[in-house]
Amino acid sequence: MAYDVIVLGSGPGGYPAAIRASQLGFKVAIIEKESLGGICLNWGCIPTKALLKSAQVYESMKHSKDYGLEATDVKHNFEAVIKRSRGVADKMSKGVQFLMRKNKIDVIMGYGKLKAKGQIEVTAADGKTQLVEGKYIVIATGARSRPLPSLPIDGKKIIGYREAMVLAQQPKSMIVVGSGAIGVEFAYFYNSIGTKVTIVEFLPRIVPVEDEEISKELEKQFKKQGITVYTGSEVTSADTSGSGVKAKVKTANGEITLEADIILSAAGIVANIENIGLEQLGIKTEKGKVTVDKYQQTNVAGIYAIGDCSPGQALAHVAGKEGIVAAEHMGYNEKKYPHLPETVDYNNIPGCTYCTPEIASIGYTEKAAKDAGYELKIGKFPFIASGKASAAGATDGFVKVIYDAKYGEFLGAHLIGYNVTEIIAEVSVARKLETTYHEILNASHPHPTMSEGIKEATAAAYGEAIDI
Repeated sequence: MAYDVIVLGSGPGGYPAAIRASQLGFKVAIIEKESLGGICLNWGCIPTKALLKSAQVYESMKHSKDYGLEATDVKHNFEAVIKRSRGVADKMSKGVQFLMRKNKIDVIMGYGKLKAKGQIEVTAADGKTQLVEGKYIVIATGARSRPLPSLPIDGKKIIGYREAMVLAQQPKSMIVVGSGAIGVEFAYFYNSIGTKVTIVEFLPRIVPVEDEEISKELEKQFKKQGITVYTGSEVTSADTSGSGVKAKVKTANGEITLEADIILSAAGIVANIENIGLEQLGIKTEKGKVTVDKYQQTNVAGIYAIGDCSPGQALAHVAGKEGIVAAEHMGYNEKKYPHLPETVDYNNIPGCTYCTPEIASIGYTEKAAKDAGYELKIGKFPFIASGKASAAGATDGFVKVIYDAKYGEFLGAHLIGYNVTEIIAEVSVARKLETTYHEILNASHPHPTMSEGIKEATAAAYGEAIDI
């Protein structure tokens, strides 16, 4: 079977790469070993948001009196919540199936392995193999949970994110190891529906990639919600011999033992680059990722790598853009696209975390900006001063903006609060357009909205704040 382009993996990087290549006139095949849409649609971004929405609705119902409403005997059905989440994921996966048909992309189900340049051997679930040939290959194999030596996942008492989405019954208590996006989202979800949750984070603060003020605010809010947080701490061993699990935790104040029904290991991810034939073709890797140039091409011409198996941020929207860059680079090579594609600006990528309160950030943190040598203008706007936040009953959190004092360059923004993941795109577009504080201040922001916080924080940075 011969194609112009073969994409190995159908996640949020793989399927956009396949569609863009098809749009450019290539004959395209996509190889997938499990479900179209990959981890994001089936076991990551989408089903977790469904779980979180159920948790948020449940919390709103419990606090209905705050809104002048009465909802009595409010309960949740754990099985139904999980079932809804799986239904949302299945619907999205079917949507990708439709997109493949619409764009005349052949879907080949099975495990793909590079055999030679331009050749992939696909092994189907029944063990049958076939050889698929293509001039260009895109590796989009994604990533999986990073195992910790002290916490071997057994799928029962020590679980990863996949098991956390489909537990047969709700645990009474849970230890979450790791406080990145996966860890804090599951911590919020399970705590909100009544599970006693403890977070153990190895680094000095939770959500450690965020601005320090964001980390402090989330920890404060989590503690208010009843979540126990240990930072600068490490799980050194776990005993699963009893009815639950006992974890020995090394903290700054000495060793303690935590007991729970279950441990969720959420200590990051590792790229899926083993056993896919990289060595056979001499494709270079570094630090567990496939090495690529700015057009996502590996050291072997005609073979590209995108998404979590390549060095950029492990985010769905990064993978999607990288896939499009790769497809357009092939198009340029074949005179199907008029110019070299615009590459990914990894310093202008929004990061979103969907716990409550939500977190959204982009660009430099305050520390990173100072380390880069900038003199700063920093402004903050607390949502307690926002009319929309007060009306929504969601006044926790703030907007923090960072500008270069010399030229007014918009260096970064860091938000924590209600619905802030829907606001951050403004800053992404503004920074893309090389906008300064002047344009933000003078662009009308509708009132009342949460998005006013961007303008108000900017005004605060320049001594022009009206509402605080």
